[in-house]
Amino acid sequence: MSTERTRILVTGGCGFLGTEIVSALLATKRYDITTIDINPPALGTSTFTQSVRYVRANILDRDALQKVFDEAKPAMVVHTVGVYRLGTARYSMKNKEGEFTVNVEGTRNVLDASKECGAKGLVYTSSVTVVLDELGKDFRNVDEQWPTGRAKTSYGQSKTIAENLVLSATTASRSFATCSLRSAPIFGPNDPTVIPTVHACIAAYQTPFVLGAAAENLQDYVYVSNVADAHVLAVANLLNSQTAAGEAFFITNGAPVPLRILCLSIWKEFGHVPAFEVKIPEGVAWWMGLEIGM
Repeated sequence: MSTERTRILVTGGCGFLGTEIVSALLATKRYDITTIDINPPALGTSTFTQSVRYVRANILDRDALQKVFDEAKPAMVVHTVGVYRLGTARYSMKNKEGEFTVNVEGTRNVLDASKECGAKGLVYTSSVTVVLDELGKDFRNVDEQWPTGRAKTSYGQSKTIAENLVLSATTASRSFATCSLRSAPIFGPNDPTVIPTVHACIAAYQTPFVLGAAAENLQDYVYVSNVADAHVLAVANLLNSQTAAGEAFFITNGAPVPLRILCLSIWKEFGHVPAFEVKIPEGVAWWMGLEIGM
């Protein structure tokens, strides 16, 4: 019986989600892993350095990227690299080039390198924003049949284009198979986005203010290990039955909560409870956001 492990390459493997995916893949004891990142860890600084090959690489450098893929010879690629802006900049179309360059052209480069090196397929880390960034609209009971292409933010638009590139790369014979995992906002240990953004409201004296229907509107979130597990399952599927080939899937905790409840829970962990609340109507909140973002 062969004990040879399948080779997997993970882009952005040193990031918040990438690190968790690498850990989850290692836990299966089925894979040899190469992970690329523009800032890989120094030798000896990670518990994974003896089990994972770390390579410094930029997905925007096509030639260097292809060399890494040709050396690694992965059977499957997990592509997590992406950039997004925080705060009011997230809702502005100004200076969108960075997101489109990395999220679209970078994904195109990874796809090309994957096919050229003989990989069997690719699992793409997408985002719920491909549907939900149609700003000012409520979404209820959304499923994978809802159309994309209506996002109003540069991040949502760039992820939509990249996702389309990935899904259209699945060949009719499935000799190269892809799928897309549309993650809800991710939180967990070392979270660089959700928890820090909510925590920053304390120092900014923003915690008493309730914007629009933030206390009632349900939103989906997902714990980082759940997203990692979804990637591991997708890798196994594309390597075997391929029933996920050419498909996109929403990844959430399956337990939507009002944003206000999430914020109050996080603030409480830092010893902060707002002494009072001020409700700001939705129209006023949008106007304030637009004024700040201009």
